[in-house]
Parts: sequence; C-alpha cells; structure tokens
Amino acid sequence: MRTYLYMLLLCSTMVAQNKDCNYTLSGKIIDLHDGSVLPGAVLTIAGLETTVESDINGIYTFSNLCEGVYSIQISHPNCTTQGVKVKVSSNTKRNFKLEHHLEELNTITLQASIYRSKTKTNFEQKITEKQLDRFSNASLGDVLNTLSGVSSLNTGNAVVKPIINGVHSSRIVVMNNGVRMEDQEWGAEHAPSIDVNTIGNITLIKGAGALKYSGDAVGGIIVTEASKIPVKDTIYGKTHVTAATNGRGGSITSTLTKSYVNGWYGSVQGSLKRFGDYEAPDYVLSNTGNFERSLSARIGINRFDYGVEAYYSFFKNEIGILRASHIGGASDQVRAINSGIPLIIRDFTYDINAPKQDVTHHLFKVRGFKNFKNLGKVTLQYDLQQNERLEFDVRRSSNDDDRPSLDLVLNSHTIRLDLDTDNTDLFNLKTGIMAQYQKNIADPATGVRRLIPDYERFNLGIYGVADYSISDHFLVEVGGRFDYFNIDAQKFYKSSFWEDRNYDILFPEIVVEVFNNQLLTNPKLDYSNLSATLGTRYTFNDKYKLFMNYSLASRAPNPSELFSEGLHHSASRIELGDLRFNSEVAHKVSITLQKQGTTFGFSINPYINFINDFMIIEPTEIRQTIRGNFQVWEYRQTNATLAGIDIDASVTFTDYLNFYHQFSMVKGYDNTRDISLIDMPPVNTTNGLVYQNKELKNLRVELQSEYTFRQNEFPNNNFEAFIPETNTFELVDVSTPPDAYHLLHLHSNADFKLGENSMLNVGISVTNIFNTNYRNYLNRLRYYADDLGRNLSINLKITY
Repeated sequence: MRTYLYMLLLCSTMVAQNKDCNYTLSGKIIDLHDGSVLPGAVLTIAGLETTVESDINGIYTFSNLCEGVYSIQISHPNCTTQGVKVKVSSNTKRNFKLEHHLEELNTITLQASIYRSKTKTNFEQKITEKQLDRFSNASLGDVLNTLSGVSSLNTGNAVVKPIINGVHSSRIVVMNNGVRMEDQEWGAEHAPSIDVNTIGNITLIKGAGALKYSGDAVGGIIVTEASKIPVKDTIYGKTHVTAATNGRGGSITSTLTKSYVNGWYGSVQGSLKRFGDYEAPDYVLSNTGNFERSLSARIGINRFDYGVEAYYSFFKNEIGILRASHIGGASDQVRAINSGIPLIIRDFTYDINAPKQDVTHHLFKVRGFKNFKNLGKVTLQYDLQQNERLEFDVRRSSNDDDRPSLDLVLNSHTIRLDLDTDNTDLFNLKTGIMAQYQKNIADPATGVRRLIPDYERFNLGIYGVADYSISDHFLVEVGGRFDYFNIDAQKFYKSSFWEDRNYDILFPEIVVEVFNNQLLTNPKLDYSNLSATLGTRYTFNDKYKLFMNYSLASRAPNPSELFSEGLHHSASRIELGDLRFNSEVAHKVSITLQKQGTTFGFSINPYINFINDFMIIEPTEIRQTIRGNFQVWEYRQTNATLAGIDIDASVTFTDYLNFYHQFSMVKGYDNTRDISLIDMPPVNTTNGLVYQNKELKNLRVELQSEYTFRQNEFPNNNFEAFIPETNTFELVDVSTPPDAYHLLHLHSNADFKLGENSMLNVGISVTNIFNTNYRNYLNRLRYYADDLGRNLSINLKITY
C-alpha cells in the first residue's frame, strides 16, 4: 500500500512538471518551544529527491517548483523527524516548527545559533557554552573581554567590570536568566554578581536597541541565558575542576539535570572558588585573594503551548583589595603613586583582610508562558532580588576591623507582562509592561557617615517593538519605550556642603530637620524617560548582511550620582554627587557590515554616540581626613561624544588551521570643556592562530597575541598636595597613562572518552607567557602596582 501511494505521488509530480514550474517555497525552521531558529535542518521533497538545508537564520528555499501538493520530510540532528504536505499554487511561504531535543555528552554544548536573536537590526555577538568552559574560574567581565568593543574597568584581578564602547556601570544592563540584575552596579569597583558557571549562552547587544529589557542601556545590554533542557527522559551532568598557579588556587563546579518526556525538568548547580594573593611578575600583590561561592536551582515544565519555571540563585564573594592602595598621609599618597613598586609587600597568604568587600546576592524568579493561537506568546514573570554589600576599611583601631564601613542592603521586586506575536511571516510585534519597587537600607551601625542613603525607588515601564519584512532581503524594525522613575530618599547633608552647592537656595523645601552642622533632608525626585529604536537589516545574499540602527536611550541618575557625599571605602576615595542632575540622553548610530563564509568572514562596526547631560566622575584634589588622605572624585554633567569602530575577521587556511583578528578603537570627548574623557579604553588588537583536529581527540591549540596601545588622549586631572613634613606642594599625577604592552597567551584542550555516557575534556592554558611587566590604564590600582604575571591553569571537565 505504501509503495502504491509513493508511485501515485511520483506520477502526480511528473504531471505537474508540465505546468508552470517557476514557483518557490520558502520559510523558517523554528523551535516549537521557544521560537528560536534551527539552522542545519534538512528538507527533502519526496519523489523529486530535491533536498535543501536551512541556513544560519533557519531559512530554507525550494526553487523552480510546479503547482501541486508536495510531501516534505524535515529532519534535524537534535529534533524528531517530521513529515508535512504543502500545497504550492504560487510563491509560497511556510514556517515549520520542530520539537527540539538536546543530545547528551559534548553535544549538550549548544551552538549560539539555537538561541533566539534579541533584536532584528542590531548586530549581536554571542559566546557559547563551549567557549564559557574555558572561563570556569574567571568572572563575567573576563569572559566578555574576549569580544571586540568590550574592555573592563578593573580593581585588581578579582573585580572586573565590563566596558562596552567606552561606557560602564549603570549604562550597561545585565540580564541574568531573564532578570535584570540589581546589584548596586553604580560603583566603579562593583562587579556583576553572577557565576559564569550558571550561564549557557551570552548575547551582547551594543546599544539600547533591545527595548524589551530596558531603555537606559546607553552602552549596551548583556543577556545571559541558562542552558537549554531537552524534552525527553534523561539525566545528565557535568563537573569542572580548575587549578591555577597565580593565586595558587582553583575552583570546582558541578551541574546535574533531570528531564522527562512530559516536559518536567529540574537542575541544580553549585560552585566554589578560592584564591590567595595574586602576583605581579616581581612581587606579591598583598591582600588580593578572593573566596566565591554560588548555588542555583531551577524546576519547571515545558509543554508545547505553555510552561512554568521557578529559579533561585545564591552568590557570595569575598574580595580583597590591594593593601598598598589604602595609605595614610599625603606624603604616602605621593610616594605610592610615584613608586615603581607597592609600598606594602607581604608574604603570600590566603587571608583576606581589610580593605575588602563581602557581597551576597539572592535572586528568585517565577515565570510562566502561554501560547495563544491567534494572539501569540504571553509571558508573566515576577522576580525578587536582595543584594547586600559590605565594605571593610583599614580602621584606626584593630578592634573595629570586623565592623564594615559600608553596609548596604538593596531589595528589588519586579513584575512584568510580555506579549510576543512573532508568528507571522511579514509582521511581528513585541510589547509589554513592567513595574519595579526598590528599597535601599544603609545600616548606621557602621559608625561611619553613610555614602548612599536610605531610599525607595519606583519604576514603571512600557514598551513596544515591531518589525516588518518588506522583502525576503529587507527588514525594518521600530520601537519605543517610556519609563517613569520616582525616588524618595532620607539623606543627611553637612551644612557646609549644602551651602557650597547652593542647595539652601535650590531645595529649601526638602529640609526636614537641622542638627547642629547637619541637615536631614527628604529629596523626592521624578524622571520621565523616552527611549526608541529604528533600524534596518538588508541581506545581500547568503553571505553578506548590513545592519543599520539608531537608538535613543534615556537614563535617570543613579543614587551614587545624586547622593554621594563621603568616603567610598573599597574605592579608597571621597565621592561627591549632585542633586541637580537631569536624565542622561544618548543618541547612538551604528552600522555593521557582516560577511559569513567558510573560508573568510568579517564584521565591521563603526558607531557614534552623542550623549547630552553625560554624568562623569573625575578626580579633583586630595583631602585630609581623620582617617588619612584620600583623593576626591566629583560627579558633573556635560555633553559628550563617543565614536569608534570594532572589527572582527577570520580566515580558514586548511581544515585544521584558522586565524582570527579583533580590533577596537573608541574616542571620547567632553564637548563642553573641549577635552578628552577620562577612562576611555585605549586602542587594542587581538590576533589568534588556532589548530583544531577533530580526529585527534578533538585537539585544539590556540596561540593568542594581545596588544594594547598607550592611551594618548586623556584629560589632565593632576593636582598638587601639601606635604607637611617638608612644608611644600608636590604634584600628584593621576592622569598620565602607562605605556603600551604586548602579551602572549596559549590555550589548548582535548577530549577523552571515559565510557559510553561520559567524556573528559582536559584544558591547559598559559596567560602572559613571558611574565611581562605592564600596567593597564583601566585598572584602578595601576597607581600602586603592576598587573598580573604569568599564570598556568589546568581545566578538567567531565560530562556524564
């Protein structure tokens, strides 16, 4: 019977060949569960034996078809094979949805392409789980540093804060498994509270184009997603063990996942990382160790048309701050900055003493979705975060060493409702609404003047983004977002500071009570921000794409920029904010030309960002206090322009050998004062030669060259300090950048099969092979010490 039907279908196809045979059948292959595209799907028309494969965007095309009904078989390495019938009477578009399964062992490592794009007209950079494996004992900032256009603002080695196209902190939004991180990111030495071992994929969007997540991402958005879990009866896991010579420590992390064919699943993950004092090429960097712990778990059900997931993560990190960066008098400050080595060098130890940070972050999320046939996908999510930041200073009395100088607890509650109608061929709409309530509590028991006051903040946002396919090659995307912010704070001000800023004239109504030389105030501030995006994507052929995007981002001042008035202990500086600040408004235009190819590929991304009321912090003087001498850093607003270019390129020489190149340059200018902006990343380039042989234990060897140029454009923020011992003034040079430097790194790994269901991956890396002395312009501790010396690390990953 089956043979008879097959012959009948073949005959009908042959008859159809006498008709007009110029029709096309095209569309996308899509994951049934989350709508992500599936490249590499094979479609075969029965009888004609015509076969095509979906490209990297999941798009397939059959050409020269006649009118008729066709039986098509669709297969994918990680999906159940499916058969469908399609009637063709004209040029026809048809999307097919497959139930996507994940295989075990190394194929659990997902390719970035199966994760859905976050925007349609912004060029997105991705880091896959396989790439993340190399950074099991590193930070999120270290991982992102591998992308062009991304650098980092460091406080030593353990605090790595991402910089995207020249900006950082509150101008960068970090999404952690669907939750916007609220971890007091305003500080220059506040690193994201995320364990990289909980991440399955990272997407970087340079700019505010993804309005679903925020409208204030002046620099960009970092989206981290958990690993996909298969809809099948299986249990699998992996364990990473690392060891490193620099810091004489290591890490261990383990993940176990159980899933069922009915859609239920659960996963648990834990990590432990411990390092002692890190070392420069010639000396120990005393008090720079760190002790990190994390735990995460998720449970849920994922069905064809609905799903629910609950997720919890715990992250705790104790970080030492270089002891030599906290000095006493003005003469010590001048001597430390002018010295070639730290003023304090001790023997190696795992002890973490003051100055240090102790950060704890809890995150809980519950999310549910439902697919409606004529409406789309509706998602409802609630999340709760608690971030506690303790900062310990070197106190005058050793009895107080265990008492923090800064104790902040930030609680955030967010609820959001999203609608995604991405189920048509030509027009797609995403819209949603969110509400957030935050409360910050600054514990007065520290006995130190509170840098950030108690405050409550309410945020209400609504957005809409639509894209329209004008043709198979040309797509347009447009979106808008409105955010309302209200801040209600309780803040003490020194009377002298209050009057120096003319607050007594500008804000007399917010004074609640006067206490001798202090005033208790109740600032209530409102900000209404508009954000927008407009972009296009043009596909020339299967290899070339052109992205063009304009984004408008509006950012309300953060609590540090508004209320700071005192000593920021782990930063070892006095910081002064300003109540008069307006919202920061950025207009960014970017263009990206991308070529994809098996032999040669590249992307070129020039951009320019005009930022009105840009909030900048910069050093102004040294101030004597009872705790010692500290640099004073003060916020101000100006108009700024940032322009730059990012380039990526790769060449495949043979089946085993390829070369890659990255280049990034950004220039920042203060238009009001006609000077360069402070802390702009210097020009840098990275080149790598990679040998990979899948037949030889999947051996991969990479030699990487990293060259950072000297920053030649910088403002002169130098000042003079009075030295009581000599009754003279001496220059404090905090502006002159360090010299250029060149580093070589080596990375290698190979796979070894342990059994039918287990695999061992062994990786060995050497960074700074020649133990080069250098200082990074964007390391806040460069005034006091060199950066890290050579580091040999071993990485063992077992999948089972």
